[in-house]
Amino acid sequence: MGASDPEVVPWAPGGAAGMAGAGAGAGARGGAAAGVEARARDPPPAHRAHPRHPRPAAQPSARRMDSASGGLGCGDNAPTTEALFVALGAGVTALSHPLLYVKLLIQVGHEPMPPTIGTNVLGRKVLYLPSFFTYAKYIVQVDGKIGLFRGLSPRLMSNALSTVTRGSMKKVFPPDEIEQVSNKDDMKTSLRKVVKETSYEMMMQCVSRMLAHPLHVISMRCMVQFVGREAKYSGVLSSIGKIFKEEGLLGFFVGLIPHLLGDVVFLWGCNLLAHFINAYLVDDSFSQALAIRSYTKFVMGIAVSMLTYPFLLVGDLMAVNNCGLQAGLPPYSPVFKSWIHCWKYLSVQGQLFRGSSLLFRRVSSGSCFALE
Repeated sequence: MGASDPEVVPWAPGGAAGMAGAGAGAGARGGAAAGVEARARDPPPAHRAHPRHPRPAAQPSARRMDSASGGLGCGDNAPTTEALFVALGAGVTALSHPLLYVKLLIQVGHEPMPPTIGTNVLGRKVLYLPSFFTYAKYIVQVDGKIGLFRGLSPRLMSNALSTVTRGSMKKVFPPDEIEQVSNKDDMKTSLRKVVKETSYEMMMQCVSRMLAHPLHVISMRCMVQFVGREAKYSGVLSSIGKIFKEEGLLGFFVGLIPHLLGDVVFLWGCNLLAHFINAYLVDDSFSQALAIRSYTKFVMGIAVSMLTYPFLLVGDLMAVNNCGLQAGLPPYSPVFKSWIHCWKYLSVQGQLFRGSSLLFRRVSSGSCFALE
């Protein structure tokens, strides 16, 4: 996510399906070959059907059978499938919440523990900040194990609303049927299809992001209260009332623009890079070409998400900036006039990727920490 949330932000929507389709196709070809061999081996029947006798009706194709039988998200199974996606998303969100919680505290610059001296690969002494596990252990010491899940409720509601919104939009604006590309020549001429699919994904992502962003803001503010030990944002309804009273309607959408820009850059960068790699770098003569093409978008998603991380950082900082909490005020953070001001400030400080690494965190050159 988001690029930001692990919402994820869905990569490679056809990865496993593509491999399954390839296996099914191979099975069908094998069955057809076996049938030809059996007919050649067995004696001919005693009589043939009369030419005037009607032939049996053609069997429906696999695609029609899948649609008629209520495939994923089709027919009567759609509500059940949507509920299943919401439940699975809630489970993943709950399990990953401590990771996002620690990341956010690092993003706002909260470093309650001093760095330790270590050595790098060249044998030089460097300062390392606490890793995710050390930071999480510190939170448990202060707030207990339940403290690792501060701000989880609004985040669960935000992700559920995003999932339901995307499902509803697919019903109202169903996507065009996606045709599988079989060879490199087709891949070279399918740029228009990639642009059309990416535009559709971008529309769904932007709408779901805008609707769920107010809950995302509340979740961020609930979590950063750990810095100043405040209790201003304690529940979803009370938080909505406080934000509306103090900041008006626009207070629910602070930090939305960088998040939207990050989503747009991520989608277009991931899909276009995957398309050009599949079209020009993956040779059809290679036996595993289909499998490689199925996972190209997933790998590109990881790479592009690293490049779009500054949008996530700026959006999260703007969501908590100047909201009455210590984490959004000096000395932790200056009061930013806009997200562009925030971006420029982080760029000058060399902190545009602050919090992107949670395991090996070296002290930057501009930090106040120094080797003894």
